[in-house]
Amino acid sequence: MSTTAVAVAPLTTSDAEALIDAARTAAEASGVAVAVTVLDAGGHLLAFRRDDRAVLIAGETSTRKAYTALQLDAPTADLVDAVRPGGLFHTLPTALDRPLLFIAGGVPVHRDGRLIGAIGVGGGAPDQDHGFATAAVTALA
Repeated sequence: MSTTAVAVAPLTTSDAEALIDAARTAAEASGVAVAVTVLDAGGHLLAFRRDDRAVLIAGETSTRKAYTALQLDAPTADLVDAVRPGGLFHTLPTALDRPLLFIAGGVPVHRDGRLIGAIGVGGGAPDQDHGFATAAVTALA
């Protein structure tokens, strides 16, 4: 049995731009103006774009969704119930310095089974944002 770890290529700026383009293409096909944020595995901003017609808060929500998906390594759509009263993460949104956002639209990005970053989409309905983010991750794979 080998104990040698195999290196996984990090999320690059080229990957981040491809994610943004794919998410925006999906959103435009649905007639939705969005903001898209891509973070690397360390939570650092790799790319961001807000459509001219997107509501201003979409930029903030897309970033928080990406950060939440990255920190918990799960799509934010899967975490919504966890913050309701009695849920596993009920107090988590107020326990950290950096705000998390438990609204659908954040999706972690994996390569060869390893977490390499996350994408967040804001501006549409939560289910739409989740679909746009998921489409982008699928296109990158």
